[in-house]
Amino acid sequence: MRRRQRRIALLALPALVAGVLVTTGPAGADPTGSTAAAGSGRSQLENQEQARLVPIKLAGADMLDKVVAAGFDIEHGLKRVPTGIEGEAVVTAEQVAELKAMGVEVLGDDVAFEWSDEADGGIQGAAARTVQPASHEATVRIARADWFTTKGQGFLYVEARTTEGQQADPIVEMQLENDSGKRTSFGFARTMSRFVDSGQYMFHRNLFKLDARPNQIRVTSSTGGVTTGVVSDWLEDAPPPLTENRGYKSDFVDGYRHPQQLYSRAKEIARQYPDIAEIVYLPNQTNGYQRKAQATIGGTGQAAVVVSSAAWGHEGGNDVTVEFVDRPGADLPLAAEVAGKAVRVLLAKDASGALASTATEAADALRTQSQGLIDRSHPYRTNAGTGIVAPTAGPVALTDSLDQKRVGAPEGEVPRGPVTIPVLRIGKHRDGKKPGVLIQAQDHAREWVPATTSLESAERLVHNYRSDRETKNIVDNTDVFFILSNNPDGANYSFYNFASQRKNMTNHCPDATADPAQRNSWGVDLNRNYRVGSGHDGYAGGSTNCVSGTYQGPEELSEPESKNIIWLVEKYSNIKFMMSVHSNGGQLFWQPGAYIADGRITTPRPPLGDEAFYWQSASRILGQVKAHRETVVTPENVGGSSDVLYSSAGNVREDLYYTYGIYAFGWEVGGSVYNPATGNWQGGSFQPVWEGDPNLVSGHAETMEYANGITEMFRVAADWGKDKKDPTSKLVPGNGKYRGPVDVRFETNEPATIYYTTDGSRPTLQSPRYAATEFREPGQVFHVTETTTFNWFSVDSAGNIEKNYDPTKNDKRNNYRTATIKIDKR
Repeated sequence: MRRRQRRIALLALPALVAGVLVTTGPAGADPTGSTAAAGSGRSQLENQEQARLVPIKLAGADMLDKVVAAGFDIEHGLKRVPTGIEGEAVVTAEQVAELKAMGVEVLGDDVAFEWSDEADGGIQGAAARTVQPASHEATVRIARADWFTTKGQGFLYVEARTTEGQQADPIVEMQLENDSGKRTSFGFARTMSRFVDSGQYMFHRNLFKLDARPNQIRVTSSTGGVTTGVVSDWLEDAPPPLTENRGYKSDFVDGYRHPQQLYSRAKEIARQYPDIAEIVYLPNQTNGYQRKAQATIGGTGQAAVVVSSAAWGHEGGNDVTVEFVDRPGADLPLAAEVAGKAVRVLLAKDASGALASTATEAADALRTQSQGLIDRSHPYRTNAGTGIVAPTAGPVALTDSLDQKRVGAPEGEVPRGPVTIPVLRIGKHRDGKKPGVLIQAQDHAREWVPATTSLESAERLVHNYRSDRETKNIVDNTDVFFILSNNPDGANYSFYNFASQRKNMTNHCPDATADPAQRNSWGVDLNRNYRVGSGHDGYAGGSTNCVSGTYQGPEELSEPESKNIIWLVEKYSNIKFMMSVHSNGGQLFWQPGAYIADGRITTPRPPLGDEAFYWQSASRILGQVKAHRETVVTPENVGGSSDVLYSSAGNVREDLYYTYGIYAFGWEVGGSVYNPATGNWQGGSFQPVWEGDPNLVSGHAETMEYANGITEMFRVAADWGKDKKDPTSKLVPGNGKYRGPVDVRFETNEPATIYYTTDGSRPTLQSPRYAATEFREPGQVFHVTETTTFNWFSVDSAGNIEKNYDPTKNDKRNNYRTATIKIDKR
């Protein structure tokens, strides 16, 4: 009962703000008559096979949205830097020039941003600044001050906020100083970097190397505010991972796996371990690794005709040929004839004997006279089709372009047609009574490490169940669902055709972008296809351009892959935790994940108790990642995804959290690894070399360390399911008489949401919730100037309510917490 009440409170979050969606137009044709497209909609075009990763820098989120909306593939692997966003674009040489024309800076391989190791002297005259006023008047606050070590090197990360941060003229600067331990003086002054997103001030921050752990920091603003704060440890005290348990078995995955291998192994695990594992089949089949056969013929520019078969390529479309035929004579009408799978278009001639069929006319003849062999036939892109088509040298074979395997692809043919996705379910008690955990990998096709990480996690559970006590505890007390590849069609395309494929293979494009030169850009970004905070409601980060890397689909839940996730969590309502595993940014995040760009209006922020639970869980999960080889996901890359990365409209995490109350994480595995040999952080990639230097990026190392983290998430869920202990809370300072105004705050012994009143009434689930001072900050401080009684209760993440109080009943016991702050004004 108590758990149900807590979920009611969560699901009663304010309604999401709707907005007007601005539609991006399709690609236009090149007015010069070349076969390359111009204008909006550029992505992977004619020379797609020559696409490469190019380091780039964008001025900010606005530029990111514009470039992605234009069809450029620059999603993931992005990093916030003080002057914008850095990342990599998957582009051709031609597209590099287009990016530059849009204002994107193309970087050299060794020019990526690194935090400075040197003190810069800070703000001029900072030593003369005034002391910070009382906390309720503070103009400067410290949100985080974290110390961590990696590969023998210490780092300090700081976030601080000024209430005057939005000021633009002059821009408020912040200075950071730190001591070198207890009872040492402040020094090492540095000017902090100001972080602005979508026109809104976020905070100032710094990450820099230190050889000695500081005890305190001091932050000063250029307008006079100053405050000090105590440094905390980040991932410094994680317990040993399960891999260090005696006899523990790990390291099962020895290379990348395509979907057929993943699904085959999942089914074999269920067969081998029937007492703890089974397969659940998702009801909606994917649209399949299949395409219509196509060709662009008749000439270039206004004379080009795009032809698509009615049958899938592997079902006969690849056998279709089209020929444009020049006949002798004059005053000849346009006609078409069909023999078997061969279509011959007999071109018209005028009175002088000159060819007279336009691209539009030839396309119409193919569409209406091909006896059902041709499905779509139209002029190229947005051309009017006014050019006179030329005869072909002979029959032109249509092709689905799926028969040419990428160099280095694994052996074996890819099954064509729709796919039924199996879910590997592991748990001793699969009756819905244990907390469920959903691990969803490879929404994005080119991200290969998430699949191997998830498979490794599953292997560890079944192989260690009978021999390792902690693994037995996980399997006995959780119900784990593994979707090892949620995008099998796109993943196969990434393995066998185009390594940089991101989306699924469903082609929703209109004629303007449906020609074969766009084939590597079709598909829907599955992580933009959900219902909460979606691009269809005006949130940023999802595109209406069908060749954009973040194309959100024609409507919410348009794709079978996203429908399946909703089916799964509705059928198995015991699923309380979810991890959507991606790569390669090196982030761990949760809600809010999207915002309306104008005003940066985010989806509702989780209650402070949920936010604290997310942070606590993240610390446990990432501590186990670090335990493998000291890889640290830095605090700047943890939190609400729209705060640490960018807005991602219509992502799965928000739908599951806001609609079903599921603690839904997003994980960008990989990312930067500190290299002690160079003293720099090395970035990751979607398909890093499998084996490599243990200090650098490799698929094998990432698989092992992030499997540690997923395993810890199972332990988080097991602990949550067994938590029957009520939280405790207090008001600090509490009951008492004070000579003047006083600042008070709530504290809890564990992550918990507090509901309170100050008007003497009983607190209920409709009462105000204790909130953070600001996002990524601790709880608010109440400045009490009059005698005030606080009544409150707390609810922890598992739904336990303090003192077993029932806020839904008018219980005469009134066993909620209460404290009176008496203000003596004499």
